[in-house]
Amino acid sequence: MDQDAQNRHIICRNIGLMDYQEAWDYQEHLFQDIVDTKIKNRRENANITTSNYFILVEHPHVYTLGKSGDFSHLLIDENQLKQKGASYYKINRGGDITYHGPGQIVGYPIFDLDHFFTDIHLFLRTLEEVIILTLADFGLVGDRSPGETGVWLDVNTPFARKICAMGVRASRWVTMHGFALNVNTDLRYFDHIVPCGIKGKGVTSMQKELGKTIDEKEVSRGIKRHLSNCFKASLVEENF
Repeated sequence: MDQDAQNRHIICRNIGLMDYQEAWDYQEHLFQDIVDTKIKNRRENANITTSNYFILVEHPHVYTLGKSGDFSHLLIDENQLKQKGASYYKINRGGDITYHGPGQIVGYPIFDLDHFFTDIHLFLRTLEEVIILTLADFGLVGDRSPGETGVWLDVNTPFARKICAMGVRASRWVTMHGFALNVNTDLRYFDHIVPCGIKGKGVTSMQKELGKTIDEKEVSRGIKRHLSNCFKASLVEENF
């Protein structure tokens, strides 16, 4: 794409608490609108600029399983899900099973990568860098674990534990889904799954590591700042 046609503006919408299905539908709407515009541009030789969105949201208790995930990694049945006040969805992102819930910051970058770089691996590594830099703001040393997407603490030690899960979908270089950072998350909900399909490794939160309740708004501000810097983009806040 010609440099002049690139759109390095990201529209950020802070949604707050939203049901998983409702948020998924909203993502799909934005995602499909960008894909349809790209198809129209190619078919009609048009030059309609596509948008980029960054959605910040929190979900009620929910387990989601990626398209290639193993259902056996959900360790409780339907009745137990109801008792826990949790729901379950099989979804169209990559990765295995994970948990979303209160006290967790979930970020959905719905980007047209033609505006940035057409490399999914680089996209994931850049998202990881956003979280690593955000954790550093709070004195935590996040890192990558080879072959395991997401952000971890104490990699390559017996105490390795995941603090941020990631899983995305992409079509025509348009992305959706994203990351889930455990801030003040109730980690007991992870006891009912094999998180991300990885056995023998723990899950943690910023609250657990720092021994205090964390200001989630401050964390969100850090995420947005680092996202803007890492993707070399301007971020514009919009009301949902």
